[in-house]
Amino acid sequence: MATSSYFPERSALALPVRDTSSPASPAAGVQSRSANALSARITSVLSASYADLEIRDALETLDARQIQNTAETRRQLRLDVQREVVRCNGDIVKDFGQVAQQLRRIGSAISNLNSFCDEMRTHIAEANRDTSPVLQEATSLIGQRSQIEAKQHILAAFTSHFFISDIDSTILTSTAEPVNEDFFQALTRVKKIHHDCQVLLGTEDQRLGLEVLEQSSKQINAAYQKLYRWIQREFKTLDLENPQINASVRRSLRVLAERPALFQSCLDFFAEARENILSKSFYAALTGSASDAQQLNAKPIEFQAHDPLRYVGDMLAWAHSTTVSEREALEVLFISDGDEIKRSIRAGLESEPWLRTESDEEIFDGRKALDQLVSRDLTGVVRLLRQRTEQVIQSHDDATLAYKIANLVSFYKSTFVKLLGADSEVLELFNNLEGSAMRQFRANMRDHVATVQSDLSVAPVDLSPPDFLEEALQMLKVLAKSYDTSVAAVDGSGDSFQSVLAETLDPFLNGCENLGKGLEEPGGAIFAINCLLAVKTVLSVYSFTADRLGEMDDTMGEHKAKLIEYQTEYLTQTSGLNALIDALSGISDSPDSLKTIPSLEIFKPEALIGVSQHLDEFLPSALIDAAENLKHLQSRSLIQEITEEAAARFCENFEFVESKILAADDLLYYHEDADEAVDERTPTLRDLFPRTSGEIRVLLS
Repeated sequence: MATSSYFPERSALALPVRDTSSPASPAAGVQSRSANALSARITSVLSASYADLEIRDALETLDARQIQNTAETRRQLRLDVQREVVRCNGDIVKDFGQVAQQLRRIGSAISNLNSFCDEMRTHIAEANRDTSPVLQEATSLIGQRSQIEAKQHILAAFTSHFFISDIDSTILTSTAEPVNEDFFQALTRVKKIHHDCQVLLGTEDQRLGLEVLEQSSKQINAAYQKLYRWIQREFKTLDLENPQINASVRRSLRVLAERPALFQSCLDFFAEARENILSKSFYAALTGSASDAQQLNAKPIEFQAHDPLRYVGDMLAWAHSTTVSEREALEVLFISDGDEIKRSIRAGLESEPWLRTESDEEIFDGRKALDQLVSRDLTGVVRLLRQRTEQVIQSHDDATLAYKIANLVSFYKSTFVKLLGADSEVLELFNNLEGSAMRQFRANMRDHVATVQSDLSVAPVDLSPPDFLEEALQMLKVLAKSYDTSVAAVDGSGDSFQSVLAETLDPFLNGCENLGKGLEEPGGAIFAINCLLAVKTVLSVYSFTADRLGEMDDTMGEHKAKLIEYQTEYLTQTSGLNALIDALSGISDSPDSLKTIPSLEIFKPEALIGVSQHLDEFLPSALIDAAENLKHLQSRSLIQEITEEAAARFCENFEFVESKILAADDLLYYHEDADEAVDERTPTLRDLFPRTSGEIRVLLS
């Protein structure tokens, strides 16, 4: 854009100053209006915003034309623009003339096409009038054909869905055909047909639905009867170790569970078959007489187990091993598929609600049913096991053997509880056997006790436990060891062992107590303690005898107190201190009573000196002599403890005598109110009896 301004300088456009003093004239008025218009024009131009788009476009157009800002250019600018506009309008008119010519040609072509279309409409209308009947007939035939084809499709679909082929019917109902995958597929299809018949029964014409329902019901019942008979045949020769047979039988049982009555009948048949098989196997394991060409690799139990306890243990071990194997095999057979059988039984009860009882809270508990089935399978084994075990129990008079058998049976009972549950019928066998063994144990023990009581005479000279107690303790060791290895000791209470102690220990302890009553003291207490020590030695190694050991400690404490009292009396008598104690028993702590002590016969100088000398002779060997009284006591620590306690009590008695002597001397010789007539050369009681309690404690320590 040129740098020259489009507008004249402000100075060139300066307005003349009006002379207000001159008078008004026409020429002056015209000049004044011109000046006002020019001023307004200038003001308008100056107030215009150069940011306006129109002004900017105008300026850009002027700049593009390279127009110089001169007076001539400004005068010709409007004429040039108008001339250019006229020229452009002429070009546009010329172009529109060509367009109008082309439109006239197009209009002529359209008129020709319209005439051709009218002719074609005429021909088409005539053709429609001629072909309309034919088209209507063809449309009717096509509609009929579509209806027939739809009916054919419906009939084919109905036939394929609600009917099975003769081949499938033969597979499903014929006993000559095997029970395989084809059988189960056919059965599944027929059950679906039976279920879908509900749709047919919901229509107005129910005759077809009833016919199909009746036919499918007959086929399903025949299939379940075939499956039921097939499972029974398989159960007769079922090998529980064969996984392939188990798989087919397991699937068959799952399907048969939809008929709960047939399923339960199969279970009963299976239980009877397995009971017979297990009974024969157990008898063969006992005697070695294998049946059905059965070969035994192990030696028969009756030939191998010569010891009665091992014989019973081997039978119980065989029963336990068989139970574990039977449970594992039946678990795979009946409940390996989760809740499939339960769902099948529920479906069967829904289809046959008359089979449900009011008490059926649980439709089918797989674990419980398995435990019951295994228990039923073991019925024959349990019967034979009970007979053989009771024969062993009743044919032996050894009480320890009967108790060991009872513990062994108790151990296996706890094992079978874990395997079959607490409600299993098999546990009744163990309860009966355990009760029978314990009754035999008590009977044998009472016979033994009666025999021993008839032979009781006197206690041994050395006051040691008698032979019958030693024999009873040897038996008790065996019984306690057997109990400790049994399950009954696991709870730690030991309540069941208390009855054993009542039978095997209490009668012999009572016999020892009766023998001790005939002995002089301290023999009776020493004999009782020796017997209790021997019993404690046996029982102290077992935790389940803690209660009885506590009772025995209390009894030993009573006898120990008697020995302490005896030893204290011995020390007091032997030392001569008892005479002083007896004399001082009537002296109180009052001054008048204490002053009478020197007048007592035993406290006269000669007598008191004699007691003091006798005490000095006694003290050096006092403890040895006292311990000699307890030489038959079989616990050295207990001898020392009893003797030390007796010596302590003797020192307390000596302190009593010493306190009285010192109190009397203090009143008679050292008190300010003492009698003045007493000669100072007269010896005091302390002079006559110089031993102190401290010296006594040192000598007897």
